[in-house]
Amino acid sequence: MKVLHIDENHPLIIEQFNSFGFINDIDYNANKQEIENKIHMYDGIIIRSRFSIDKTFLDKAKNLKFIGRLGAGLENIDLDYAIKKGVFLASAPEGNRNAVGEHTLGMILSLFNKLNKADKEVRDGKWDREGNRGVELDGKIVGIIGYGNMGKAFAKKLRGFNVEVLCYDIKDNVGNKDAKQVTLYELQQKADVVSLHVPQTEETKNMVTNKFINSFKKSFWLFNTARGKCINTVALISALETGKILGAGLDVLEYEKASFENMFSDNDLPDAFKYLIASDKVLLSPHVAGWTVESKIKLAQTIVNKIKAKFL
Repeated sequence: MKVLHIDENHPLIIEQFNSFGFINDIDYNANKQEIENKIHMYDGIIIRSRFSIDKTFLDKAKNLKFIGRLGAGLENIDLDYAIKKGVFLASAPEGNRNAVGEHTLGMILSLFNKLNKADKEVRDGKWDREGNRGVELDGKIVGIIGYGNMGKAFAKKLRGFNVEVLCYDIKDNVGNKDAKQVTLYELQQKADVVSLHVPQTEETKNMVTNKFINSFKKSFWLFNTARGKCINTVALISALETGKILGAGLDVLEYEKASFENMFSDNDLPDAFKYLIASDKVLLSPHVAGWTVESKIKLAQTIVNKIKAKFL
C-alpha cells in the first residue's frame, strides 16, 4: 500500500502504517491540482479538510483503495461517487466525540454563568456582581438534535446535572439511558436548551430558520458544535434580539472558510457576524470542540484501526 498524507496529523498514524509495510509519502504544501496530478500513484490518502475530494479528483485516483478522514464528517468527499468506485471511506467520529461533549458542556456552563463577560470586566477594573448573576443548568430540559456519536457523548456528560435530556434524530430507536428519543415537535415544546450534533447534509443546511426557532414554545439557549451552515445567522440574530433565543454558543459559523482571517484584515465582516462578536449573549470558538490533545491521538488511532481491519 502506498499512502499519501496531505494534512499533518499525529505521528502515530505514519508510525503504525510503516509497521504494516505501507509506504508513506507526505505532501502538506502542494495545491489540489498538484495532488491530482500524482494521486494515481497511491492506494490511500489521509486528509482532514484541506480541500474537497470531488468526482474529478476521484477519476484521477485510478488506484485509490481508501480515504482516511481525520474528523467526524465526510461532507468534503463525494461519497456516492467514491462508493461507486469501490473506495473505502474511513472517518473518525469515535475519536473526538468525548472532546465535543466536554466542549459543549463547557460552553453551556460558561454562557449560563457569564464567565467571558465577567472575566473581561474584572480585567478592565469593573466589579459588577449583579450584572453577572448566572442561571443554573439544574432542572432544565436539554434537547439534543442529532443523536449519533457526538450527541450521545454530550448526553453522557449531562449525567449528574439533574436535567431531563430529550433527543431527536431522523433514525429510529437511537435513544438510550442518557436521553429519551422524542419527535421534533415534542422537543420544541419542552426544551430549555438545544444542542445541535448533526452532520452537514442537504437536510441540515439552513435547518435553524425563523420558522424553526419560532416553533419552540419557550425561549431557549442554542448551542452548535456541529456545522456552521446548519444555522441561518440572520435568523439567530433576530431571535437573540427578541429574546426568543436567550444566548448562543457557537463553535462553528456560517461564515467559516479557509480565508476566515481575511474577513478581518480586509474589513469585510458581514453585518450579522459583527453582531455576534459584539454580543455578550454569544460565546464563540474557532471550530475546536473536537480539537484536544487527546482527540488528536484518538482520531489517528481510529483511522489506523479501521484501515487495518479492512485491509490486513
